[in-house]
Amino acid sequence: MGRYVIRRLIQMVPVFLGATFLIFVMVYAIGDPVSGLFGDRGPDPATAQALREEFDLDKPLPLQYLLYMGKIFTGDFGTAFNGQPVTQLMEHAFPISFRLMVVALVLEVVLGIALGVITGLRRGRSLDTTVLVGTLVVIAVPTFVLGTTVQYVLGVKLGWIDPAVSPDPRLDELLVPGLILSLVSLAYVTRLTRTSVAENTRADYIRTAHAKGLPRRRVTVRHLLRNSLIPVVTYLGADVGNLMAGAIVTERIFNIQGVGYQLFQGILRQNSPTVVGFVVVLVLIFLLANLLVDVLYAVLDPRIRYV
Repeated sequence: MGRYVIRRLIQMVPVFLGATFLIFVMVYAIGDPVSGLFGDRGPDPATAQALREEFDLDKPLPLQYLLYMGKIFTGDFGTAFNGQPVTQLMEHAFPISFRLMVVALVLEVVLGIALGVITGLRRGRSLDTTVLVGTLVVIAVPTFVLGTTVQYVLGVKLGWIDPAVSPDPRLDELLVPGLILSLVSLAYVTRLTRTSVAENTRADYIRTAHAKGLPRRRVTVRHLLRNSLIPVVTYLGADVGNLMAGAIVTERIFNIQGVGYQLFQGILRQNSPTVVGFVVVLVLIFLLANLLVDVLYAVLDPRIRYV
């Protein structure tokens, strides 16, 4: 296992460099960040040239990337166009988005897997049909509709929650935004678990376990559930990065100043150092999450061994 992890870490290096280079090119090669900073007014030539020299924008694009990556490996993610270091924005945004991601992930894991197991064991019954219809509705309705509706009903009409969270929100403040963020993923986890459980209940090893007289709960937890969770874990691994970066809509609705909020502001203001810096960290998070998923395969299924 140790050799496999080391090999995967080595393989992540070219993937990380390739992904970050594409991001860098797409952000810096399309349009002029300095002109976008000043909007329709446009900067005077001397100011524009000074900014390009300060941010290395006067150099060829490959050299800009090499200089940028060299700074990243020393912990310097650059300076935003407003003069604030990008690391300061990260220190405030990532802990908030991490807490939001944890709330959303726990909800989708606990509720999604529980509903999937229950409906998978009762396939074709009324509860199964009700849950399937409910998950289809959740998937079909856009997140901003669900979010604004819940915010208006619970926050404005009933006053049960604050319509907007505080600048440094607590976990209890993030419960409703986390639920909104997790709903679509929760629906997919439910459907994946339900399908996998329903298929594995007809497998030979499950029939053998029942024939040996093992208790139903032990068969479900020790045998059925562990083998049924492999596709679910695969989806959850990819979803970690999506929850961190894909919370732009949810964070905008509830005024959560996390990663999604900073990315939105960076794109809106064409603040290229902020956008590239945050996306580089998200790429790293996504790669590490996928490595963790591969390691969990061996935990869930003893037949899987890495050499």
